[in-house]
Amino acid sequence: MTEVSVAKDDVPVTGDLVVLKSVNKHFGALHVLQDIDLTITRGEVVVVIGPSGSGKSTLCRAINRLETIDSGDISIDGKPLPQEGKALARLRADVGMVFQSFNLFAHKTVLENVMLGQIKVRKADKKVAEEKARALLDRVGVATQADKYPAQLSGGQQQRVAIARALAMDPKVMLFDEPTSALDPEMINEVLEVMQQLAREGMTMIVVTHEMGFARSAANRVVFMADGRIVEEAVPDQFFSNPRSDRAKDFLSKILHH
Repeated sequence: MTEVSVAKDDVPVTGDLVVLKSVNKHFGALHVLQDIDLTITRGEVVVVIGPSGSGKSTLCRAINRLETIDSGDISIDGKPLPQEGKALARLRADVGMVFQSFNLFAHKTVLENVMLGQIKVRKADKKVAEEKARALLDRVGVATQADKYPAQLSGGQQQRVAIARALAMDPKVMLFDEPTSALDPEMINEVLEVMQQLAREGMTMIVVTHEMGFARSAANRVVFMADGRIVEEAVPDQFFSNPRSDRAKDFLSKILHH
């Protein structure tokens, strides 16, 4: 008999949080996701890397149904992804997403951006939403920018606001789709530091990135994709020091300057 630790309401507190089974996706003739099987457990930080066009961002976007899939199954916390409607909106609230572009509302202040989802989707009281928003802005290091508009902030600050906005929904998992690729080099670390902190705090994270230092230090597991397939998965030390596949060896030789 294996014992499962059970929380209140018989919800397991450990175990698989995001499960993809035989997931396929085509863009026209292009087979961008080919029979993807991937399981992410609660509290795990999975970094997805690979050459451009390997399907990494599509994989990320499929997990909260920004991209539909042609076949296969995706479930989050034991529930299959809903097709549309209110159930999908609720699911998206459970899956925080941070994009390349910050996608903040330009006509709303930083504070309003972080409050909005709490009020509209989570139906939070305005005062409660504001308190939480301010605490989260403080946590990501932009508390002093609360009353400014996104255009008045640097790219690094905007991206940290976007992270705070996603966290405000109390997501079960956070998806990061190349969160630093649109940033100037000097702003990349300020965003990665916030992500490192989330990882240390036990947030379940799926991160598509080109930042190999982050993959080495924050990931529990590196998933290497090429041509729409998962070619290799390993703990960071093993992957970076001794990749098994030729594709991974070739990729690493091009990006790691020895």
